[in-house]
This record gives sequence, C-alpha cells and structure tokens, in this order.
Amino acid sequence: MKKNLSKIHPELRQIANKSPRIDLSRRNLWLIRMMLSLMGAAHIPEDILVENIYFQRGDRTKIRLRIYKKKSNSAPTPVIIWLHGGGFVIGRPEMDDRLCIEFVRALDLSIISVDYRLAPKHPFPTGLEDSYSALKWVASSSNELGVDSRRIAIGGVSAGGGLAAALMQIAQDRQGIKPVFQLMVYPMLDDRTARRTDLDDRNNITWTQKSNRFGWESYLGKDFGAEQPPAYSVPARREDLSGLPPAWIGVGSLDLFHDESVAYANRLAACGIECELVSVPGAFHGFDVFDPEIPIVREFRKSQISALKKHLFP
Repeated sequence: MKKNLSKIHPELRQIANKSPRIDLSRRNLWLIRMMLSLMGAAHIPEDILVENIYFQRGDRTKIRLRIYKKKSNSAPTPVIIWLHGGGFVIGRPEMDDRLCIEFVRALDLSIISVDYRLAPKHPFPTGLEDSYSALKWVASSSNELGVDSRRIAIGGVSAGGGLAAALMQIAQDRQGIKPVFQLMVYPMLDDRTARRTDLDDRNNITWTQKSNRFGWESYLGKDFGAEQPPAYSVPARREDLSGLPPAWIGVGSLDLFHDESVAYANRLAACGIECELVSVPGAFHGFDVFDPEIPIVREFRKSQISALKKHLFP
C-alpha cells in the first residue's frame, strides 16, 4: 500500500518515507518480540536513577516495575503509574525509557512503569489486573518508595494509554485509591475502530489496521466489537465517564486512533471533566518516537509536561 506523503507533516515525511510498514500478526509476533528484546535500554543520565523491582500479586505472580526518579529528588514526589504501548501483544517498559527520563528530568517526580503480561497468552483482564495490582502496591508502599500517594497520575502510550483509561475507571469504581490526573498519548480506546472499513491507514507505519485487528482479537477474542464487551475491557464503551479526574489526550490527525481519541475527550468534557485535547496535524501513530528533536515532537512533549506540572504540582 503506497504512502501518501503529501498528507504527512513536512517534518515527518522523511521518517515516513524511510520507515517500513509492518503488519503485526500471529505469524510474526515472535519475531517482533525478539527484536524488541534485543533493543538495549536507553542511555541513563548520571542524575537519573533507573531500577527494576518486583512485587507479588495475590495470586503469587511476580510483576516487574521499572522505576525512574532523580537521584537528588525531594521525597515524597508525585508519581506516574506508566503503561507502555504495543497493542496489548508486544512491548516492555524499556521502550519508553527516553520519554520517562524526559518527564523525570523536567519535573521533580517519579515514574513507575508496569511490565504487565501480554495477550494472546494473557488476554483481558490480565494486563489490566496486573496494572491495578501495581497501582495498589505503589499506594500502599508510598513511604518506602518516596512518593506521595495523594498525587498519583496514570499515564500511557497507545495500548498503554487505553489501559491507563481503563485503570482509571476501575480505580474509581473500586474506590480507595484516587489518582488525580490521567495522561493518554494516542490511546487505544475503542475496539470498534478495528471493525471500520472506511479508514485510510496508508500513512500509518507503526500501527496499521491489520495490526489493530490482531491486537484487539488477541486481547478480547474473535468477538471483539460485540455490543456488550466485558466491563473495563474497552474504555470508550463505558457509558458514564462522570467523576473521573482531569485528562490530557494527544493524537495525530492521521492516527488510526484519532477519531476515538477525540470522541473520548469530548465525552469527558461533556461530563464536566477538564480534558485537554491535542491533535497534531499530519502526524501518524507513534510519530514522536523517532526523533525527539523535531520541533513538532518537542511541542507535543512540552504540552504533556505542562499538563503534568499543572495537575501534579498545583
């Protein structure tokens, strides 16, 4: 499928032209996972501490958490429970090293990224329950971790952004823990998008419609897009969004998740929830991971940092 470079933002055209388009499937899942595992972690600046720790869920499953913080931070700091992307089927916290380090360096906060289990071996609700267990553990271990349990945000990228939305919903309903902010970067919110036939995804090189179908099918089964999905499995399908904390949602205009992101932001606003929506013209899914120095990427990150500062440092 030939790309239509004229629709892509000028600062992103060279990246789009040189980057291969990959459709994720059951056949190549092992290969993509192996390639990701071979990718080394990002360079860790001397002033940043990054460490991996494990906690045990109630079912004795050990979940890895990757923690980012300044070596000189003034505890207790605000904390972001972070969820990586990968369409529910690939990914690991190290993928977001650069982004998490950027947040930590810009703001005096901590980030705890969850290495949740992946579909299709671990379909819904495993990844979400792993994330909720991590949220509870962080809240109960706040003193040891040096974080402020009154200033917890939940954030994530792509499928992680969708999990962040679902985690916020389940935390609200189960009560006890009250995150104060949600940050969703081009979130994967609605399984019905994967059933659409009217989308032009020629310019999506990191996440195609075929990959999207595979991701949702792996997570929910072949009946994804059904009228009544399981509670919390598809954040956009929740009827009542009232009572959720303020939100930031950012997405490119060419992203498969553009329409569902805009719809979710509008529904939050309709429920009286403060929601900042950033739509980046001519940007495809994952446009910000290739070169952090491109002006359009710098502005995108600046908006996220400003939102975090506003809501975590009131």
